Amino acid sequence: MAHIFFIDPLEKLNIKKDSTLMMALTFQEAGEKCYLLFEEDFYMTNRGNPHFDLYTFTGSFKEDGCYLDKLEKKEKTNYQIENTDILHMRIDPPYDTRYQRYLWMLDIIKEQSKCTVINDPLKIMKHNEKLVAYKNEAYSHPSYVGSSKRAFELFVEEMSKLGHEELILKPLDLYSGIGVEKIKIDNNLIHIFNKKVKEYHGAIVAQPFIKQIYQGEYRSVFFKGVHLGTIIKKPQQGEYLANIAQGAKFEKTQLPSKMFNICQQMADELLKDGVYFLAFDILGEGVNEANITCPGLLVEVSYAHQKNLCLDILKLIKS
Repeated sequence: MAHIFFIDPLEKLNIKKDSTLMMALTFQEAGEKCYLLFEEDFYMTNRGNPHFDLYTFTGSFKEDGCYLDKLEKKEKTNYQIENTDILHMRIDPPYDTRYQRYLWMLDIIKEQSKCTVINDPLKIMKHNEKLVAYKNEAYSHPSYVGSSKRAFELFVEEMSKLGHEELILKPLDLYSGIGVEKIKIDNNLIHIFNKKVKEYHGAIVAQPFIKQIYQGEYRSVFFKGVHLGTIIKKPQQGEYLANIAQGAKFEKTQLPSKMFNICQQMADELLKDGVYFLAFDILGEGVNEANITCPGLLVEVSYAHQKNLCLDILKLIKS
């Protein structure tokens, strides 16, 4: 059995804190056979199981055992996918046409070879990271998703009646805080909404601005329905984005019991549907996202908890 990590080019990654490379190096140090698969070598065929050009690699961790000191690809080897192999889909978002092509191809490769793909490509297609969080108003903030000007105006009117003075507008399928904007509810709002619809080619997410963001947003990681760890991400002074990629700080914490129970319920439901790997973003008493495409921040959550959580993931894969 081999673990094959389908990833972006190394030069695009922040090697020091990349979750995929942390997993690959941890698994390898634990005695697992591991390879890296890059986009330029990825393909499918209807002439039997693909023989991928894969790369071996070497690397090391810093003294904390979480952040990587280095990782280098080494020898190329031609490898035929077998039914005992696990292919980890770890291409970073955005979920665009390129991403969709890879999922279609991975689904066929999975059928042909009978290998396991984490997360399952059909389930990534099925569960948009934001929509899966918004579909139940009992565990999410009031949310509008679409490009209808009239429906947006009605949503704004409702939010105003509830006492909200600002909204968050963001694209449906980007990541790391890209395109997120805090907007006042005023006469200029519809113009900004229409501009974003045009800029992002369709549906826009709108939600009331939740001031609890200044106290931080939770990131909680689950694998096979098991909670691995939680951090709280706090925006820089005067900012409202709690994305570590945008400069937010983080520290170890525990989820409030109500939100933990909601995340556990969602993780259990998604596990039944074949989604193993999840990372929730929780703000106040609402789930903002259920990261499924390429859950990240494993390095940061591990560092905060002073424990390499990839070892827990490996145990759960083998269980």
